[in-house]
Amino acid sequence: MFDIGFWEILVIGVLALLILGPERLPGAMRSTFYTIRSVRNAASGFKQEVEHQLRVHELHENLKKAEQKGLNDMSPELKKSVDELKDAAESVREPYKKK
Repeated sequence: MFDIGFWEILVIGVLALLILGPERLPGAMRSTFYTIRSVRNAASGFKQEVEHQLRVHELHENLKKAEQKGLNDMSPELKKSVDELKDAAESVREPYKKK
């Protein structure tokens, strides 16, 4: 990600020790690591959401293609997409079925 070598990290550490002092340095490091972790988690969540939305869009496009072909003469990947959508729709309806 960043091209930071050993000497750059050492210089940053020495400067942080001189500026913050030994009392506040551990707390600052913890705070920095917590912030980095939360930014990474947010980026990961955003990435997963975008991938999910792209997959949904792809399934919708495949469903449109399948509907245009009349749901009869479909390629295997279109049939798989339609089956996935049917399964998803059935799983959503399942909790709302009357017993």
